[in-house]
Amino acid sequence: MPTLAELAAQSPYVVLDGAMGTMLQQAGLDDGAASESWNVDRPDDVAAIHRAYLDAGAKVVTTNTFGGTRPRLELQGLGDRVHELNREGARIARETARPYGALVAGDVGPTGELLEPLGTLTPDDAQAVFEEQVRGLVDGGIDLVIIETMSDLAEVEAAVRAVQAVAADLPIVVTLSFDTHLRTMMGVTPADAVRTLAALGVTAVGANCGRGPEEMEAVMEQMAAARPEGMLLVAQSNAGLPQLVGDRFEYDAAPERMAEHAATLRALGVDLIGACCGSTPEHLHAMVAVLDAQPE
Repeated sequence: MPTLAELAAQSPYVVLDGAMGTMLQQAGLDDGAASESWNVDRPDDVAAIHRAYLDAGAKVVTTNTFGGTRPRLELQGLGDRVHELNREGARIARETARPYGALVAGDVGPTGELLEPLGTLTPDDAQAVFEEQVRGLVDGGIDLVIIETMSDLAEVEAAVRAVQAVAADLPIVVTLSFDTHLRTMMGVTPADAVRTLAALGVTAVGANCGRGPEEMEAVMEQMAAARPEGMLLVAQSNAGLPQLVGDRFEYDAAPERMAEHAATLRALGVDLIGACCGSTPEHLHAMVAVLDAQPE
């Protein structure tokens, strides 16, 4: 099976998957519940989401482990099941992706805790938290790690160091989430992120979540201008913004809009293209169709 870098070298773009959390909510996950519990309680439903994205054209699927660190799981009384839930999330993705020849990205999200000096979590403690999660993901069979929706470069560094300590050969992808001022909650700019993460030796850097395609395109334009040679860029925008429709929220970027967005990302030189909250396999299918229609 090719590595992430080999996939990127073989094609002008690599398609990642889309949202997991909002898809699970559509399948019945209660608001505020730990989605990771479905890796054990409802694995077939998790596998069905992976399979839908693979059928839509994804070459990389992301494990259902965004909140899989001990601090996040402890909020749901699941702190003693870190290894199990992460291992099973990786195993489900691995078994689903294998027939497609697709790669599995172990999903690592923020701990929800602030690092010193704003909080009480030390860098060493943060690294230990991430190492615990990564061990479970590795045991489940991941091909790479995606550290996503980050805002603090100190927390990112702790997560990167954790992956390097547990599985030094695994490629690392990092995405941060930016606001309307094109800064993260902690004030990090797109160029700051690229320079810092290049020095840490990650394979790809980019952005995810956010307020929709327009802002994502502005972020990626700045990252493209700052990236050093050999650094891959990744973008996974939300499908617009959530709007209240009846008694539930729907995101306002239709598949056709996300397809236009995918073409723009490719023109900006983004190597890894996917989607985030509110996206569906239908969004991804439309994105793949437009990307495949572009000239080489």
